[in-house]
Parts: sequence; structure tokens; C-alpha cells
Amino acid sequence: MDPQRFQDEWALETLAIRAGHHRTGEQEHSEPIFPTSSFVYASAAEAARKFSGDEPGNVYSRFTNPTVQTFERRLAAMEGGERCVATSSGMAAILSTALALLQAGDEIVASRSLFGSTVSLFDKYLGKLGITTRYVELSDLAAWEAAITPATKLLFAETPSNPLSEVVDIAELAEIAHRHGAWLAIDNCFLTPALQQPIALGADLVIHSATKYLDGQGRAVGGAVVGPDKLLEEVFGVVRTCGPCLSPFNAWIFTKGLETLGLRMRAHCANAQALAEWLQVHPAVMRVHYSGLPDHPQHALAARQQGGCGAVLGFEVTGAREGAWRVIDATRMLSITGNLGDVKTTITHPATTTHGRLSDAQKAAAGIGEGLIRVAVGLESLEDIRADLGRGLDALI
Repeated sequence: MDPQRFQDEWALETLAIRAGHHRTGEQEHSEPIFPTSSFVYASAAEAARKFSGDEPGNVYSRFTNPTVQTFERRLAAMEGGERCVATSSGMAAILSTALALLQAGDEIVASRSLFGSTVSLFDKYLGKLGITTRYVELSDLAAWEAAITPATKLLFAETPSNPLSEVVDIAELAEIAHRHGAWLAIDNCFLTPALQQPIALGADLVIHSATKYLDGQGRAVGGAVVGPDKLLEEVFGVVRTCGPCLSPFNAWIFTKGLETLGLRMRAHCANAQALAEWLQVHPAVMRVHYSGLPDHPQHALAARQQGGCGAVLGFEVTGAREGAWRVIDATRMLSITGNLGDVKTTITHPATTTHGRLSDAQKAAAGIGEGLIRVAVGLESLEDIRADLGRGLDALI
């Protein structure tokens, strides 16, 4: 399937439901699962043709599985990319991209506001391979440009950031990257193609932890990379050879999750906006980080670049770590977990969980303070979410 053909014909809501499904001879209505490790052939000659690539077809589910391919085609169409390669996790997507496109001596310029595991991957593991990473403030375009050297091959950013909802101008950053002969990769996990399409803004690659909103119900782990076929062929080679592949069952879950993505993301945004406004006036809250608020530094950019501000927000409370833990421990309904992207609201203390492996200096540079709490707002009653947070917040007054 050519994703571009469907992008031109159908709206995003239709792509989320219809794109990528190739019916089998059974003419099934819903997408099937192919839980098989290998495939059989009518003859030795057919097997040889498919193994050599002379004839298209399935060979081995590490790199060719119909269920995985359905998910890949659908997400590529929704993101406006030529191709998608699915992986076993979001971190596997980032690793596969780096291994495919970079080599010893190359450099990455990345935002300081990254998921802690991404920083560890760049510094500890890619560093062992001779790949250097420089970190800059996400929204400071001049800092991005100043950090680029002739060895820079990749610019990497999460926008909005986790958990401070910082935003970078993707179109401007893409122009900077391309002027210096580098690629731009955007982690679109928090907004998904329902709210933001980085490729349309000039990005080369889009990274996803499908575990989050693409699934939407906390059921499976997976990842994906979307971009031009030329680059994705290299990423596919890493997945095929090294094996960080997505299972057919998880691919089926993500494919079904995409069908309700637009509806869910709009509902997430509505709840998050209302909760952010409520937190902003609570006397125990010192600051709320959410790009949907008018006083957010990149509010105007977010309104222009995004179709919504997403479900993740951070807020700082009085009492540093003790105060933050008191609020978290007082909840009865919210799930205390580092994961996000769920219909269930989750809450965590980033300094000791999602960003706990960062040094104190790295946390300070990324704005991860001891009084910071991250909430990924789910789809429960807003009144119930506020009441659950209010137990601990009211006790801090």
C-alpha cells in the first residue's frame, strides 16, 4: 500500500480506521492477527525468490508479518510519512534509528528536556560507540544552531517536553537542521498524529512510543519510526538484523487503538486543560506547566503548531519532595506509575522515577525539581480527578 495515496484521499479520522488493512482470502471485516513465526511456500523456487527479495512476501515474523505491516501502513498514513518501521518499544525505535543513521565520530544535538532513558541511551550507550551528544534548551533556536558542528548528523527533540510541556518551533528547527546537512527527528509520543504532524512541518523522522497514546489503554509495549523510505530502509535493516521487532499481537492492539485516537486525544485535552486551570489557582500549587495556559512561554507557538496541548502536565507544590510525595500518596483513584498515555489518570514524581537516573545537574538543567509532580490526565470524571488531587493539595495549605 502506498500511504501517500490514502493520505490524499482520506481525512485523518478515516485513515485511523481504514488505512493499511489488506484483506485476506477470507474477506474479514476486522484486521486479523497472524501469530506465526514463519511462512510456507509452494515450492523451493518460490522460497528462494522471497528470501532474496525478488518477489514480495512474508519470510519470517522478525521482519515480515502481515499484522505488523498493517499497523505500520496505518501509522505512516496518519503521520504523512512514506514508510513506518515498528519496534518492540519506544526506546528500541530511538536505538534502531541511531544505529541505522549514525556511526563513530557523528554527533547528536538534542534537547535537555528528554525522557531520562533517552538521555541514558545517548550518553552511556551511544557514547560507547563514539557518538557524542550535545544538549540545548528546547525552545532556544539560537542554542540549537550554535551547538551544531560539521560532525552533527541528527537533531532530536521531544515537543511538547516531558513533563514541563516546553515547545519548539518544528518548522524553524527543521530549517536549521537541513541548512547544516542534518536530519531532524521529533518524538511525537505526547501529541500523536491526531494533534501534531511533524513531517508536514519539515521534520525528517517521527518517533513513537506506541505504548502510550497510540494504544491508549496501557495494554502493550511497542514503538515506531516514520519517515522517508530511504531512511526507513536503513532502520528496517537494523530491526531485521538485530531483532528489536514488534510482536503481531501488540501490533494488532496498536492498530485497534488508532481507530479511537482522535476521539481520545480530544477528550484528554479537554480534561487536561480544565485540570491545569484548576491547579493554577490552588494555593498549594506554585506553578503549572501546560502549554494550553496563556502564561506558558510557548503558548502562542503551541496554538499555531498543535491541534491541542495533550494530556500531560506538570505542577510544582510547596514542601519540595515531602510535599510532592504527600500529594501523591493521598490519592485513592489515580494510578501511581511512571507510565502515561492511558485512559486512567497517572501520577508520578519525576525526580525519583522517570528522571531518577539523571544526575542532580542534569535534573536542574531540565527543570526537574523535587516539588514537581507529573499528571497524565485520563478520561475519568474531571470532578473525581480534582477531588483525588485535592486531598493532598488541601493538606499542604
